[in-house]
Amino acid sequence: MSTSLIRHTRPDAAEDRGSADAQAEAGVEDRVHAAITAALLAGKLRPGMPLRERSLAEAFDCTRGAVRKVLARLGAEGKLDLEPNRGAFVPRPSVEDIREVYSARRAVEVGIVATLCGRLSAEQLARLTQHVEAEEAAFHAHRREASARLAGGFHALLTEMVGSADLLAFVQRLIAKTELYKALYDPEEYIECAPTEHRELVEALKTPCVQATIDMITTHLNDIERRVVEQAIRAEEVPDVKAIFAAGLKRP
Repeated sequence: MSTSLIRHTRPDAAEDRGSADAQAEAGVEDRVHAAITAALLAGKLRPGMPLRERSLAEAFDCTRGAVRKVLARLGAEGKLDLEPNRGAFVPRPSVEDIREVYSARRAVEVGIVATLCGRLSAEQLARLTQHVEAEEAAFHAHRREASARLAGGFHALLTEMVGSADLLAFVQRLIAKTELYKALYDPEEYIECAPTEHRELVEALKTPCVQATIDMITTHLNDIERRVVEQAIRAEEVPDVKAIFAAGLKRP
């Protein structure tokens, strides 16, 4: 082989190796991203918990650089809080934060169900019913992460049926926040409510009774917000040290 040919082939080979390395790195980052997201939605990571680059790199057997990129991505998605010179932390939303996001969801989703009520096609209703069946299957199989993802997906599917890409993107951002809040604070026993209430909502959407459907979605979101807020308030409570030790210090 001539020297000229060698000179022309080597850059191509280097580019191929570089492309393969980039694809492998992206695959690692996607794996780490999916695992951390799953842990968040499963309620395994608690509010305020720090996520250290070194520990995660060791756990996932990858570089700290890959972990750093994933943490930055999760921060941009609102799933983690990134603090300069301190690192990444599981969000600790305030009660006000929680109420603000649920208020936005109510305002938007009331309009969505009002638009769709009595106007959905047979195909659209079938898609919604199939989605609820998947929610129920995930719940009965005790797959917490899948239950959380499908619960949020139901509301995204309703929004998609309105036909506005901008509206869907906005609602998906709100859903992502409330999914996280629910995973952080809502007790596991309350997951069952989502598929049951979603099935009832699908039935209501078949009718032209707009106000009844609006009342249903409002109550649905109100109930979830109330439970999440109650748990968030409990998490913020500081134990009364005097009360803890008072009983033991009393003289007989």
